[in-house]
Amino acid sequence: MNSRFNQTRERVAQLAAQLMVEHGIQDFGLAKRKAARQMGIEDGHSLPGNQEIEQALKTYQALFHGESHPVRLRQLREIALHTMRLFADYHPYLTGSVLNGSAGPHSDINLQLYTDNEKEFELYLMNHGIPFKQGQHQSGRLGTLPSFTLNLEQADVNIAIYPEDKLRSAPRNQIENRVSKRAKLAQVEALLNQDETLASATTSPE
Repeated sequence: MNSRFNQTRERVAQLAAQLMVEHGIQDFGLAKRKAARQMGIEDGHSLPGNQEIEQALKTYQALFHGESHPVRLRQLREIALHTMRLFADYHPYLTGSVLNGSAGPHSDINLQLYTDNEKEFELYLMNHGIPFKQGQHQSGRLGTLPSFTLNLEQADVNIAIYPEDKLRSAPRNQIENRVSKRAKLAQVEALLNQDETLASATTSPE
């Protein structure tokens, strides 16, 4: 019974990963609910967690997008790094699929910025001619906080704004109640250097 239960969770995670990559679904919850419905799984069945789907995403990308995925991932990380350098005064952190390596062709870039003056940040965007949309995001105990989406040519950048006094404590994932992985500017630079080293090792002649 337990083996069948685990197999079902695994199949849901695999289908959810496929839906996210091929249909551009960004929301883990939506992807796994849609996958469960397609498989005829009743409501209330224990569905896979986000970490399981992240792993399924990486596996799917390696199997079906082995050549294009590393190129797109590097492109997204380069855009993220450029954007983080632009907003260096706001203590930027990279999170989400671009950081963990599961990003697909339709994935957005997710950043966290820390400031107590969102109007100043909005004015910065306007003065630099950066197209954006304002919004809100939910952050557990902090409640509703401001957010911005930058509509860049090659990818959208979702920016969650947090108070400066929360800089040293990483936000928690609301669904799974775990600390969200994040990387500051220097860590993203190191990640890109690591990607470049791996790419060079892979393409170098023997």
